[in-house]
Amino acid sequence: MFLMSLTKDTKQATKRNRFSVLASFYNFSINTALPALTNPCNAAVIKKIFKRPQAIQWQIVDKEIVDEIIFRTMNIRNRIILELMARGGMRIGEVLNLRPCDIRERNLTIQKPKSGRAGEVVYVPRKLLVRLNDYVKDNEFNSADRIFPISYVAAWSMVKKSGKLVGIELRPHDLRRHAATYASRSGTPIEIVSKVILRHADLSTTQRYLGKVNDTEAIRWIETLYG
Repeated sequence: MFLMSLTKDTKQATKRNRFSVLASFYNFSINTALPALTNPCNAAVIKKIFKRPQAIQWQIVDKEIVDEIIFRTMNIRNRIILELMARGGMRIGEVLNLRPCDIRERNLTIQKPKSGRAGEVVYVPRKLLVRLNDYVKDNEFNSADRIFPISYVAAWSMVKKSGKLVGIELRPHDLRRHAATYASRSGTPIEIVSKVILRHADLSTTQRYLGKVNDTEAIRWIETLYG
């Protein structure tokens, strides 16, 4: 009853955190001073209620497939949007909110990022930055205009159609995850992947983005290293 009142009207993540703290408290008491005490958090029903959900295994798209998707996308605007996510690790909302005034010589500035900070910097390949600048000039955007004035739904639909070009189910965030996983498996330090590409505050958040290595990829890496 105490645990239920402790977690009443809270989010599931908060419930699990409070359950974990209480369980640790009982374990500490049992191990240090009260060996006869029973930890009520070990009851099967209680553990089931506060069980952590199984981690979602996100789809990770191989570089060859991403390259083919971008190559097959003939619309210049759509191609740049795809590249900003796949090469720069940008969120779809960040891409859609880009303005000419956000373009710098070697990077992009994200105004009002998801983190709540005043601003963030995104680094993208120089060739992509040149194409973005050329697109802005060709369309004569004003400094404060949105470079990609389409809705989130329209952008989501475009990404989905792009995936169908190569026969896969593709979502905008799959391209962001690809950017992180490809960088990591190419030898980029995890700190760079986390703080620069994904701009995460916590490394544990980044680790959820990195894809699970399948047998084919494991064999390829071993052959590259020692074959």
